[in-house]
Amino acid sequence: QVQLVESGGGSVQAGGSLRLSCAASGHMASGNCMGWFRQAAGKEREAVAAMYTGLGNTFYAANVWGRFIISQDNAKNTMFLQMNSLKPEDTAMYYCAGAAAGGLASCGGTWRQTSYYGSWGQGTQVTVSS
Repeated sequence: QVQLVESGGGSVQAGGSLRLSCAASGHMASGNCMGWFRQAAGKEREAVAAMYTGLGNTFYAANVWGRFIISQDNAKNTMFLQMNSLKPEDTAMYYCAGAAAGGLASCGGTWRQTSYYGSWGQGTQVTVSS
């Protein structure tokens, strides 16, 4: 079982930046699918970005493409989400998630599905004001 802990959320004005971190501990495969999701008040949880950690392949939702960057520090078992040019509509609780199994093809095909992930963090709040 992998434990995930997010940090780095906060309040920022539109156009600003934040960097979220997701620290992983416990048993981790040499390559797995790690994702970032967000859930705004009254809305469903949506996928933001994902990475296949074994090869570094990345995937992004269309509404964050070019603004958000997902990355990892393998030595520290930490995943990051650099968020630039933030908009009020980016306001949400952000969660990181880890999939227990599956290779690159599986990650690429199903990273948007919450059911694909077996481990979730507690979330970190991001608030963007206009």
